[in-house]
Order: sequence, then C-alpha cells, then structure tokens
Amino acid sequence: MNAIEIHDLHKSFEGFSLKDVSFSVPQGTVMGFVGENGAGKSTTIKCMLNLLKKEYGEILLFGKDIVEHELSIKNDIGVVFDDLHIPETLNATQLDKFMKKVFKTWDSSYYFERLRQFKIPEKKRVKELSRGMRMKLSIALALAHHPKLLILDEPTSGLDPIIRDEILDLFLAFMQDETHSILFSSHITSDLEKIADYITFIHNGEVLFSEGKDVLLYEYGIFKGSKEEIGAIPEHAILRKRNGAFGVEALVLKNEVNEVFSFEKPSIEDIMLFYVKGSV
Repeated sequence: MNAIEIHDLHKSFEGFSLKDVSFSVPQGTVMGFVGENGAGKSTTIKCMLNLLKKEYGEILLFGKDIVEHELSIKNDIGVVFDDLHIPETLNATQLDKFMKKVFKTWDSSYYFERLRQFKIPEKKRVKELSRGMRMKLSIALALAHHPKLLILDEPTSGLDPIIRDEILDLFLAFMQDETHSILFSSHITSDLEKIADYITFIHNGEVLFSEGKDVLLYEYGIFKGSKEEIGAIPEHAILRKRNGAFGVEALVLKNEVNEVFSFEKPSIEDIMLFYVKGSV
C-alpha cells in the first residue's frame, strides 16, 4: 500500500504551474522531495493537504481521496512547515489544551514528554522561542496525536547542524514503526542522504525523476573525459551530459558500462544539477 499517491496533479498561478506531477510514497518509507526554491514543493504539499484546490489530477492518502475524506484522513497526518503557524502569544501548555479539541487521538502525556526531551519551556510564549525551539515544538505538536504519516516542508531549513541532526534522529525514531511514512521536502540534500529511502526531484513544476536513493547513489556514476572518451560509452547508458572545466562530464548507469571505465560517486545534488544543466 502507498501512503501517498499523486497522479497528474495540475495547479496554475500567474507565471507558474505544476505540470502533471506524479509520484508515490510506499508505506513504511521516507520520500525526500527536493527542488530549488520556487520549484513547486510547497505548492504540491498544500494541494496534498487541500489547502490549495487542485485544478485536476488525483491525490490519494492511505488510498483515499483527500478532497472526499479530508477530515478522517487529517487525523492520521502530522504536518511540519518551515515555521510555526500559530498565535505567537500562546505557550506550549496552552497549545496542549487547544490541540485536545482538534485531534481525538491527542496524547497530552506523550506531548509533555517530548517537551521535556526537547527542553522546550512549557510556559514560554512561542514568540520568545528560538527558531530551533520553534521547530522542535512544531514537531512535538505534529507527533503527539500519533499520526501514521508526517509531511515535512523544509523543517531543517536555517537550523545549525547540531539541531538538524537532533531533528533527523526524531524522524528516524518515528520510522521505527513500519506502518509510518514521511514525505520530507528539503533543499538540504545531505539531510535526505541520511534519512530518505526515495528521492523525487521537482523542477519548474515538473517531476524530473522519482527513484530509490540507493539507486541514485550507487548505480549512477559520473564519468569525466574528452569527447572521444565519452564516445566509447554506450548511448543507452548515458542519462545526461554537460561540458566540464576540462572536457565533458556524463551521468551514467554504471552497470551498463564496461568495468574498465572509472566513475566518481555522485551526490543527490550532483544528479539534480545534471538533470537541470545537462542534456540528453
């Protein structure tokens, strides 16, 4: 079963549109959703949550249409945006009282346990918290009704490496339950290399690839050489080519190329750049 299925999603604004976006997140996995700022990540997520109305396409969460079953589905979803979108005069204790009324599965004891774990002051108003504390509070709020799916929109953006690592550990702990799933939107690809099972890359409103992370990192390779040397690699093995500082670079499927060739291991960022700046 897929936790998320999106088929041919389309949404237009002046100067930008999502163009037939399609991908799926298998249950029990983490999908890294990557792309530069303005690529369509947040728009896709807002359509998934029915915060924006899609023009056409299908969005299924747990096999159910989000528009038809929004209320029942949202109790199984935890959402973390890049900042807390709640009244900043409230404190963590007041938020507990509010969330009890929102989620029938709200777990106050679990929530306060997370506050203690994250060292979040219970009586300090949201506006007085640091950015790192605000993000940890946001994650505590997202987890305390025991969701099956976390949807994360740039949760580690602007945070220092130590806090980012703490937050990634929280997500890994969440994934200890094999029925749980995460869609993790981020432009910090190094975070996704630590936690993701799959990577979906969106660029200018279009999905350019959606693939297993291990396939990208271990079955793809970067070859650097002259035009003559590149010419010896089978065409079907070359995914993208681009001009480099000292010749031509190619993103290739290593298993389709003779072992005499040597390759550099790509990062997710390298692969993204090949798809945006390279040619077929």
